Amino acid sequence: MGRLFSIITLIWLLTGAAWAQSAGGQGFSGLARIDAETSRVRDAGQGVEVSLGLSQGVPYRLFTLDGPPRLVLDFQEVDWTGLTVARLLEGEQVKAAQFGTYVPGWSRLVLELAVPMQVAVAAMEIDPVTAAARLELTLEPTSAEAFAARAGAPDDPRWDLPQPQVMQGRAPRDEHAPMLVMLDPGHGGIDPGAEAEGGISEKQLMLQFARELGEALLRSGQFTVALTRDDDYFVSLERRIAMAHQAGADVFISLHADSISEGRAHGSTVYTLSREASDAASAKLAERHLRGDLLSGTDLSEADDEVTGVMLDLARLETQPRSDALAAALIDGLRAQGRPINNRPLRKAGFSVLKSADIPSVLVEIGFLSSKRDLKNLIDPDWRAKAVRGILNGLITWRAEDDARRALVRQ
Repeated sequence: MGRLFSIITLIWLLTGAAWAQSAGGQGFSGLARIDAETSRVRDAGQGVEVSLGLSQGVPYRLFTLDGPPRLVLDFQEVDWTGLTVARLLEGEQVKAAQFGTYVPGWSRLVLELAVPMQVAVAAMEIDPVTAAARLELTLEPTSAEAFAARAGAPDDPRWDLPQPQVMQGRAPRDEHAPMLVMLDPGHGGIDPGAEAEGGISEKQLMLQFARELGEALLRSGQFTVALTRDDDYFVSLERRIAMAHQAGADVFISLHADSISEGRAHGSTVYTLSREASDAASAKLAERHLRGDLLSGTDLSEADDEVTGVMLDLARLETQPRSDALAAALIDGLRAQGRPINNRPLRKAGFSVLKSADIPSVLVEIGFLSSKRDLKNLIDPDWRAKAVRGILNGLITWRAEDDARRALVRQ
């Protein structure tokens, strides 16, 4: 597969350069737009045909990932406006599709395959007159063993995680210096998260809320702020944790507004990490977060092994009580502002973004898009402002108590 990818990329770069010269040496201008009317993914016997119409040619790459079997197509860069999954997919050989911004400057289309398939043909044709392009792929069935042997994301420093490095231990934090809070707006780009009527999506709401919360934290003078994403692009769960460590964050807060059918979910809820979820709904919610990462094309083949997991669990022995205290303080802060609180506001589940071993981490469900009341609140700026104040007050209280506890431990 790696050789096929190299050949495809080389062919495109050569033909793209020739086309640019024939057009007077001008480069590309603006984003390539998907032609939703002529783009289809359809069954072809036991295989699949992919045909994507674009307003102009763009560099692209393709590769496969296993568990579940997926075909990943990356482009530099595509505007997907007008395309829907229902319009794109025809047949049963492709079970699901996701598309959107992956990282700034790059777009991604991920097709979840019903059975393992390999790319038999891949070609992009560019009309020399209109500059419109068409990418044609043919997939054919292959064995699970052969698929697994070829699967894997290419090594590309433009979006891969940095290579592991020896890290210095954390220096003691100055109790009077501002605390660095890493805010993590859930989902983004290719992964919209929960969606509601009227084009409202979790990724948009949480980015807005993160910006409002970040501004309030900065104005307080007690905190500095960093965001895992500051626009509409995808950030993998693993990268979100890595960014917190690279920034030297003191606290990690992941912000969400999911949609859930298990039980009557409404009101703010705060989660901390646990292998055993506190209830079935929490377990399914954590599963969906991981599933979203998989369907967005993340390669989890290098996930922590069992020994590493045990070592991290030992390191969390000190951090976990701090996370639990942070969760309780945030709920108290939200409750004091009169925000609707879930009847079981403190919960636990195996959310991947909470797995940092040395940074107190919580996941806050500000509300649930599946609740009409919560949705109405989430789109109300005045309601959000009070929720922001509640979280700020909770952080201030927790910091004071945490500093006092740590001073006692040092003594």
